Amino acid sequence: MSDPQHFYSLNINLLQEPVLQRVCELLDQTSDRGWRRLAGVIGKNSRFKLSYMELHQCSLKVMEPEGSPARSLLRLMGDQGCTTKELADLLHNIGQSNAIQILRPPGIKVVFQPESVAVQSGQMVKLCCIAAGHPIVNYQWFKMDKEVPYGNSSELAFNPVDANDAGFYICRVNDIQSFDFSNWAQMDVIEGHAACTGLSMLPDHKLQICNQPQCQNLVAGDKLILECAAVGKPLPRYQWYRNGVAMLDAASKVYTVSNVSAEDQGIYYCQVSNGNESENSQSVEVLIGCGKLWTNVAMECTEDELSDLIINVPTNEPLFATDKVALVIGNMSYKNHSQLKAPMVDVYELTNLLRQLDFKVVSQLDLTEVEMRNTVNEFLLLLDKGVYGLLYYAGHGYENFGNSFMVPIDAPKPYRSSNCLCVQSILKLMQEKETGLNVFLLDMCRKRNQYDNTILIPENLQVTANIVFGYATCQGAEAFEIQHSDLANGIFMKFLKKRLLENKKITVLLDQVAEDMGRCLLTQGMQALEIRSSLSARRALTDPIQQMACFPESLARNLQWAKANELPDSMCIEFDCGVKIKLGFAAEFSNVMIIYTQIISTPSNIMECRANVTDFPLDLYVDPKETNKGTPEETGSFLVSKELPKHCLYTRLSSLQTLKENLTFSVCLTYMYDGVDDMVDERKKIDVGKPLIAKLDLHSGLRSFHAQSGRTPHAPCHSSETASSALHTPHVYTSPRYPQSPLSVHHQNLASSMQPEHYWQDSYSGFPHSGGRRYFSEPKSPYSNVRTTRHKNVPEESTEEETEENFAL
Repeated sequence: MSDPQHFYSLNINLLQEPVLQRVCELLDQTSDRGWRRLAGVIGKNSRFKLSYMELHQCSLKVMEPEGSPARSLLRLMGDQGCTTKELADLLHNIGQSNAIQILRPPGIKVVFQPESVAVQSGQMVKLCCIAAGHPIVNYQWFKMDKEVPYGNSSELAFNPVDANDAGFYICRVNDIQSFDFSNWAQMDVIEGHAACTGLSMLPDHKLQICNQPQCQNLVAGDKLILECAAVGKPLPRYQWYRNGVAMLDAASKVYTVSNVSAEDQGIYYCQVSNGNESENSQSVEVLIGCGKLWTNVAMECTEDELSDLIINVPTNEPLFATDKVALVIGNMSYKNHSQLKAPMVDVYELTNLLRQLDFKVVSQLDLTEVEMRNTVNEFLLLLDKGVYGLLYYAGHGYENFGNSFMVPIDAPKPYRSSNCLCVQSILKLMQEKETGLNVFLLDMCRKRNQYDNTILIPENLQVTANIVFGYATCQGAEAFEIQHSDLANGIFMKFLKKRLLENKKITVLLDQVAEDMGRCLLTQGMQALEIRSSLSARRALTDPIQQMACFPESLARNLQWAKANELPDSMCIEFDCGVKIKLGFAAEFSNVMIIYTQIISTPSNIMECRANVTDFPLDLYVDPKETNKGTPEETGSFLVSKELPKHCLYTRLSSLQTLKENLTFSVCLTYMYDGVDDMVDERKKIDVGKPLIAKLDLHSGLRSFHAQSGRTPHAPCHSSETASSALHTPHVYTSPRYPQSPLSVHHQNLASSMQPEHYWQDSYSGFPHSGGRRYFSEPKSPYSNVRTTRHKNVPEESTEEETEENFAL
């Protein structure tokens, strides 16, 4: 291993070019932790002297095709003797922890991770962790935040294992200079009532059910408890089914209903899987008799009296919506995580399809946490009794304890529930609107976030028969994207868009999409659509809209939707020289607009003429290299080029939700008179107000946010904090069964108390997290115009670092 002290004293100009390039890529991104912020910190440091002219030359690098202002700045610092340690200190001052991680020297590293496992009590079990990078490696095992006695070798043995050994384990490896942590490994100990083959006799990637559920004969109001337990490696996952349909929030070993009713009667079984194989438990019948009917007083009822409680609705009676609205969000340009490509195409295609189904659609790309929360608020304003509400999200995500979380583009690394939006919390607020149909299409990964052990319990979720969840992938699995040259499609959307316009019950439609995905050789065994539904009526996205009356709520809803989709009027501008310019606007998304300019009239004495748009507001980031282009594709707009007029200059404005004031810009006309060599400039200032989504001021602070996630308390109890919401927020608690994350309070204290006295490691240690959609390239057959992988018929999964290098926008 290289000497860290020597590494930190190295001049930054002597660092390897790939290291410098990755640091510069982070600093060149437009954020409050970019190269301009670094230059400001350097200016206050007496150690380095950079002139205004030198910084100006750095900024001009952005105009070059491969120019990097950050690389130019670091080169100037290296010329003045800046060391790696000094650069790290400056990066620490601006909060650029990702760049610091890149600068860290090679050190000890865990190369074999302990695996989660479910075992039966009485067996002999071993957890194994192996590290490399130094001849002498010390091991320390911990159960949660407590050190395991005698756990100082690469193997942690339990002989025999018992119920008290169940929990989460982590191994810390260290040498003289550095340390590393393994992944968390969960050990689930099953106290079986029946003999089980045992893990020691099961090969890896196998599982076996030990405890089977039992039949139940209950009366209304009793408590239903069904148990299923399995041993295996990796750790088994559970999903309960009633009458062949997967149930919402039924993904643990024990399924309970505290107060059963006739609706809970049926045939139950549990599907157990570990990502490699699955096994179904025995099917059991649950019978519910007439004991308690919606009261706490026992009463008898006859069969005729029970039939009177059933609402008879003609099956052929047409269903309708009072309105149909959709919120479609795609997050791609993450500041601290791997970049994605498919959400842009997926959001655009889904928006067009939903509009054909008469949905009012608000579509947005790349939203921060505040913007996402305020966008959800605006979406809720569009909902009312009988309205069909649809929410589609494509981007990074994760699922913990049955709750799905959407990750904003400014989420830190690692992120937790307090940085993300909980889908189930949004569902509760949609239910309060008495909507006719609630559809969630979640095109994101559903792997567990090992850095977040918060459990959210939405308050008083109503029992409604109008909820449909379409998950792009199964619980604990990843969602994938297919790359086609400059564009990409998510696997889910690739098949969904072919059937979305069909006049079928939404669950039937999604089931057929699942069958289509199952026939895709590219993702077999890796991604499968999962449907969860409580829908009883035959409701379809094609159902007609039948407004009962022109209520004020309907008028307000239409006005709110129109505000988010209103474009500026096109205009004709005449300059003093007589040149006339047409200025037009087109919407690619609700927060992305195309400005196109066209010269429509030129006096005969003017030989050369060009009109550019420039001088945009500072709070709206516009890359000068992507403005006033001859084709929409050159601006990054690949989707609306066929709808735009030809022979214009195009400028793409994204993130319109960040506009704090009116959108103002200049139209700069540059021309030359016949016989005169000098160019002449004329400018006209244009004010088009707030276009599209900018009218809603989503950038401002949370406005009585409804779907606010709670903060994680330090003790396993209900949070005492009150959320800023005007409505109810979910309860939040932590449980000793689940680990605090490596960056939680317990683990921070753990790391700081055990690490060597080294300033660098104490200040800059961090843990990566990946929770987003993965890329792979399709094979050339049966698809065309795509890249092939090294194994022609096997999709190749990339790590987050590889994704950042190969697919960054």
